[in-house]
Amino acid sequence: MRFGLVVNPVAGLGGRVGLKGSDGADVQARARALGATPRAGERAELALAELRSRLDGGITVRTAAGSMGADAVASAGLTPEICYEPGSPTRASDTVRAAAALAPLVDLLLFAGGDGTARDVLDAVALSVPVLGVPTGVKMHSAVFGVGPRAAGEAAALMAAGGVLLREAEVMDLDEDAVRDGRASARLYGHLRVPDIPVRVQQRKMGGTVTSPASVSGIAADLARRLGGGGPGPSGLLVLGPGGTTRAIAAALGADVPVMGVNVLAGGRVLAADVSAAELEALVKASPAWIAVTPIGGQGFLLGRGNQQISPDVLRAAGRDRLVVVATEAKLASLGGRPLLVDTGDEELDDELRGHLPVLTGHGRTAMYPVR
Repeated sequence: MRFGLVVNPVAGLGGRVGLKGSDGADVQARARALGATPRAGERAELALAELRSRLDGGITVRTAAGSMGADAVASAGLTPEICYEPGSPTRASDTVRAAAALAPLVDLLLFAGGDGTARDVLDAVALSVPVLGVPTGVKMHSAVFGVGPRAAGEAAALMAAGGVLLREAEVMDLDEDAVRDGRASARLYGHLRVPDIPVRVQQRKMGGTVTSPASVSGIAADLARRLGGGGPGPSGLLVLGPGGTTRAIAAALGADVPVMGVNVLAGGRVLAADVSAAELEALVKASPAWIAVTPIGGQGFLLGRGNQQISPDVLRAAGRDRLVVVATEAKLASLGGRPLLVDTGDEELDDELRGHLPVLTGHGRTAMYPVR
């Protein structure tokens, strides 16, 4: 089987520094100024290493030069065949041109990036060749990505073994400027053909379920009890991941937070809004904190999609036992029995989180739910 790879070197650059995306040269420059480091190449290498281990090596991967692919291919112990020379610095147009150049030469085109990269690949290849995304972006609402880098490599190996069907999967993206203004506005851009392997390829993000005020107030009351003093007070901080459920919980506690971004409450007020991973780590090291996250509707992701500010370092600083999963029973039911997912970028931590976690669904009500 002929494999291709395109890497967007700056995909996900804005995630841990709280920029909610990485589209545009200005945002990328700001992310670097805030200390962000590229990780797309590392995650592409993980996917290729998994592919290599399952196919016993000896694979040639057609790709773009340098950080757009060849570096990751070589680091994974595979042979790169360079079919496109990008400019410097690389741009979205390079992704389009590289994908277009590779499409007629490969049987499966892997790409490392986020929803913006998926849109570029869509513009280049449409339905002409099967593709699969290695998730390296911030949001990744599209249904064209592996659930993690190694899962993408495994899915590619399964395709090479034969017998895998293809499906047309949605390419979705948010308007990043609208997100930064506190408005979550997503739209469908088209479809790409991907391997139909549900346990290895993620679903698209679904719209929010109806949030019961009684359930939300019960969850808020339980979180307040954990913090002590009958409410979020000086005895502890409450870190809230993004999402409509967590925003409703904040409102029940008397605070107004944006639906996107990671926010920190103390004493019934917003102590810090839209924090970066570094800011969040400093806060949770200075004061005991609970971290409340809610799964993404339809996908089931707890960590690694849109909340990269809650980094492995933050989770370890707060304490693994202080991670609280919150979701209404309706939201859990909407997953159709599929497990919750974690993709923190730290494989050791992901392994620690596997198994079953209690999900707080109301006051005094929990449901044990599987995590993969």
